[in-house]
Amino acid sequence: MRTLIASIEREYRRYKTLAEGAIDQLADSGLADAAGGGNSIATIVWHISGNLKSRFTDFLTSDGEKPWRDRDSEFVARHVTRAELQAKWEEGWRVLFAVLADLADADLERTVTIRAQSIPVVEALHRSLAHASYHVGQIVYVAKALRGADWQSLSIPPGQSARYNQASAFEPAPRPIR
Repeated sequence: MRTLIASIEREYRRYKTLAEGAIDQLADSGLADAAGGGNSIATIVWHISGNLKSRFTDFLTSDGEKPWRDRDSEFVARHVTRAELQAKWEEGWRVLFAVLADLADADLERTVTIRAQSIPVVEALHRSLAHASYHVGQIVYVAKALRGADWQSLSIPPGQSARYNQASAFEPAPRPIR
């Protein structure tokens, strides 16, 4: 059975899509810009990718903090092309989704190791999902700040909640994943 794993995977995919919607609104030159002195989108992408690759490579059998990961280098300011950014972004997600495809709900009770600490798989997945969503929020924030008035909302636009709720009442409910 994969009910919980499928739910977690849907959330990862939802946040991945949100980040991509924000990144798509920027010119290539904006990928290395930071808003308010924080990290640029390129920096955040490098960090998310590095984290996902490290945590999910040999997920069930090795420590999630791999000796080959150089976390500090993920935060170095960098100028990259859109193609380089997209390739780096996909590297981490590809590793994650391959692992999720092989997991079943019964695996949630197993234990994995992260930084020499043993934790249940379910906790490792929730921790990772929260980490990814936190950084996706940063990507959206930076992109919105850089776009200013030209920003296109990734969810319900301001002032449109009632209209959205009215339209949603006539849409069929999503079918459960089996």
